[in-house]
Amino acid sequence: MSKNGQTPARVRVTVQLLVKKNLANPMTATGATSVRFEALATIFAQGDRCAGVMFIDKGRVRLSATSPEGRMAVVSVLHAGAIFGEGALAGQRCRTLTAEAITACTITMVKTAEIRRRLHHEVALSDWLRSQMLARNVSIERDIIHELFDGSEKRLARSLLLLAGFDEHQQVRHPLPKISRSLLAEMSGTTRATVDRLMNSFRKRGFLERQTLENGGLQIHRSMMNVLLQS
Repeated sequence: MSKNGQTPARVRVTVQLLVKKNLANPMTATGATSVRFEALATIFAQGDRCAGVMFIDKGRVRLSATSPEGRMAVVSVLHAGAIFGEGALAGQRCRTLTAEAITACTITMVKTAEIRRRLHHEVALSDWLRSQMLARNVSIERDIIHELFDGSEKRLARSLLLLAGFDEHQQVRHPLPKISRSLLAEMSGTTRATVDRLMNSFRKRGFLERQTLENGGLQIHRSMMNVLLQS
């Protein structure tokens, strides 16, 4: 709940999930820089100068926006294989979002002028970037529908599944990255108290399991998908 006592506005979560065989970095070339960020590090902040486009080689990145009144909304959670910061190609001078590492990340950075030059000369790179933008639009449409029609339980379940990188072809259990309950509340458009209640419910129903630290800590079970299938 926000400081003024109001329930946080519902926020949209867009997640780029790519099949492992498609994770090769098409932006790696002369002029590209690879940078490692620790978990919770800021990659760029809202208002920073747009210096280039970025590709996630490893890890997860959160994109968020903050209003003039200080209210923050999570816009996207991106996985390995996704690009971000592409507004620089559209002429943005300053970042409209803040990018933060949810987990330790390796990011490839390419300056705006260099990526524009390559897009003019490399058909494969241009086609790949176009497919990324189309996939992002599909995700946004889907997320708007979920935002409008799903209750708190489904929104939280979907956020957890996406954070874990889950899909129907993966293993039975998958570790969750360390993430605060407050951030989960922002991502699922609900309150911290509701997240606490639902997380306890998920554990009792076997959807979440506490493993030893060697096995990854908190893990999500594939049966969590049943929550999304409920009418």
